[in-house]
Amino acid sequence: MFISARKLRALGVVGMNDRNINLIATHNPRHLFPLVDNKLKTKLLAKEKGIATPDLIGAMRTQHDLKNLSTFLDPHEGFAIKPAKGSGGKGILVITGRREQLFLKSNGTEMTIDDIRRHASNVLSGLFSLGGAPDVAVVEALIQPDPMYADYSVEGVPDIRVIVYRGFPVMTMMRLATRESDGKANLHQGAIGLGLAMSDGTPVNAIQFDRNITEHPDSGADLMSVRIPNWVALLEIAARSTDATGLGYLGADIVIDRFRGPLVLELNARPGLAIQIANQAGLAPRIRAIDQLAPGHFREPPGARVLRAVEMFGEGQLNLKLRA
Repeated sequence: MFISARKLRALGVVGMNDRNINLIATHNPRHLFPLVDNKLKTKLLAKEKGIATPDLIGAMRTQHDLKNLSTFLDPHEGFAIKPAKGSGGKGILVITGRREQLFLKSNGTEMTIDDIRRHASNVLSGLFSLGGAPDVAVVEALIQPDPMYADYSVEGVPDIRVIVYRGFPVMTMMRLATRESDGKANLHQGAIGLGLAMSDGTPVNAIQFDRNITEHPDSGADLMSVRIPNWVALLEIAARSTDATGLGYLGADIVIDRFRGPLVLELNARPGLAIQIANQAGLAPRIRAIDQLAPGHFREPPGARVLRAVEMFGEGQLNLKLRA
């Protein structure tokens, strides 16, 4: 289905140029970008502000650090290695278990310690980092996914993307892994984008590669039956992340650990716009609604801002459906 640019604007869809000029350039001072562009800095900032994240096992900064990699990883059955300055899920290696001397990915692929050392070396050399600059390999404890999502996110942990504007959550979606996405929650790699109602987190629409779907392609699970507990508390974590960074337009990626609850996985100063397709709704009306709030509302604590956003957008107000 083709929709003209004029029609999309009329439907309230924010385009790339609008996002870059009126949201990112206007509300995200460039000197704050390193706080979210560097995953290690993000984790340290979150810890300072009391925001829960996956536990940090350590960081490898030089090729020399890789010599003792086996000893470093030995106490951990599972872990994730990430480039500190990576983007789009590139360079993330998730190990979910072991079989004797081998390391196992979620799809059963086996890796040796030399394979992992080679991957970490590529991370340090900047193969996956923004601009190709030398990087740091961040090693995190494995997230323990809630079993309630096992059929909805295959071979990977789902996350929830929350777009926060001037401290108010305005749109959300759940990203569900598939075999095609290699267990990663990245839409451009084949993950599912599940639009969520601001009122309670119930699904409103699902897409894969911009096509509407209703069932998970691997498990056949009914995507519209997904439920997310403690919804308002999850939105509050996203709002607090905005306060911590000082960024006015932010994408907060949150995972639900079965033991620890919601954890901030990553923060993004340039969140993509596919969330509008997943929700079949444009961001522009919600942005305008926030801009029209009285100045005092922007000084409210995160919890109050979340409740206001849920009241404003929770029952479908300002949802302009993307129909031809």
